[in-house]
Amino acid sequence: MLTLTPIKDLIGQQRDYLATGNSKKIEFRINQLKKLKQAVIDHKQAVIDALKADLNKPEFEAYFEIIGVNEEIDYAIKNLKSWVKPKSVKTPLTQFPASAKIYPEPLGVVLIIGPWNYPFSLILTPLVGAIAAGNCAILKPSELAPHTSGVVAQLIKNTFDPAYINVVEGGIETSQQLLGEKFDHIFFTGGTKVGKIIMEAAAKHLTPVTLELGGKSPCIVDSNINLSETAKRITWGKFINSGQTCIAPDYLLVQKSIKNQLVEHIKQQIQEFYGDDPQKSPDYARIINERQFERLKGLLADGKIIVGGQTEATTRYIAPTVIEVVSLDSPVMEEEIFGPILPIIEYEQINEAIAIINRRSKPLALYLFSNDKTKQQQVLEQTSSGGVCLNDTVLQVGVIDLPFGGVGDSGIGNYHGLASFKTFSHYKSVLKRGLWFDLNWRYAPYEKKLKQLQRLLKS
Repeated sequence: MLTLTPIKDLIGQQRDYLATGNSKKIEFRINQLKKLKQAVIDHKQAVIDALKADLNKPEFEAYFEIIGVNEEIDYAIKNLKSWVKPKSVKTPLTQFPASAKIYPEPLGVVLIIGPWNYPFSLILTPLVGAIAAGNCAILKPSELAPHTSGVVAQLIKNTFDPAYINVVEGGIETSQQLLGEKFDHIFFTGGTKVGKIIMEAAAKHLTPVTLELGGKSPCIVDSNINLSETAKRITWGKFINSGQTCIAPDYLLVQKSIKNQLVEHIKQQIQEFYGDDPQKSPDYARIINERQFERLKGLLADGKIIVGGQTEATTRYIAPTVIEVVSLDSPVMEEEIFGPILPIIEYEQINEAIAIINRRSKPLALYLFSNDKTKQQQVLEQTSSGGVCLNDTVLQVGVIDLPFGGVGDSGIGNYHGLASFKTFSHYKSVLKRGLWFDLNWRYAPYEKKLKQLQRLLKS
């Protein structure tokens, strides 16, 4: 763990590096992105092994993280030269002769704090945007995924000048030391509670933040739908990474007439995915630590278990579980579950489902399964969420052209693709005037010119 002085020194080194102007050069940025891509490929097996050790993450799901990072890199490399071009804007006739442009420039030295649930992709994906925008960066991986944190630290050390990109590992004390320093931007992925702490610390330095948080992402299921396909997509989105996904469906709102059928289909899909005993499946992850395991185990008492419910403390196993909600005020409906427990609530009219959603904080994601275009439009117009996915789950995060982020308690700001570049850039406005002509309208004395302005106001 670094002490306060080395962290100060590290930030100072990065500011010195930034002053050289190297990170602002377009070819330099592209080369660094290419180096990052190759490093990800070179460390592929180490990443897979680390994710297995931290979360028992299946190799297939580990590849999702690896491929996701490299797709972001490829997209940034392909588009960077167009992103950095100054954009011309119109100037009014009163400014003639003049031209105006908007110049994207790097924010400076940025801090990226990663989460433990996708500890590789969710710290390197924002780094892609930071590099593309020309910044220096310090990464703080989650100490709750120590094997992946170590791989990220080694990958960065093997690839970049530490005065340009560096990693600081450690626990809460290290995070507090980092947050006590002045950065030009802080990018945090994690829970809402910690997000408030990040924002409070950043406010002392007037440091802008991007907060990628979570919340209770609802999933509405209408009766006008293919139940088998719906169940398959819900089961996949909920139980990948053992439910430890910020945009996993947190609870189901199901039209009353199809509830029992949907539950049966979900039960069948769990068996299809993970076999008769998911505990023996090589494709089912585990809960990150004992604290989260005990928290989730406690939530099982909040409803009637209709699928799953088995637990095993030694390996932190919780079976894919569906429960009927006893009360909308129970803990399982108050906090983000972030685990393999899927509450199910029935409704009769779509307005009831919308009302339940709108009584809660704005979620990171909202899902609707319905072939009824009128209901699709109604949900889009009458709810607010970071993003929406119709007739599927989670896949919206894989569309690089869609900005990803929350609203309200589920986050501030967004990223992916161009949105990442914008997040880590300042758009500087520049007006250039010619000296060869001046309309002379703005200079004193004002007496004769005031009437002209008054006529303009009336028009």
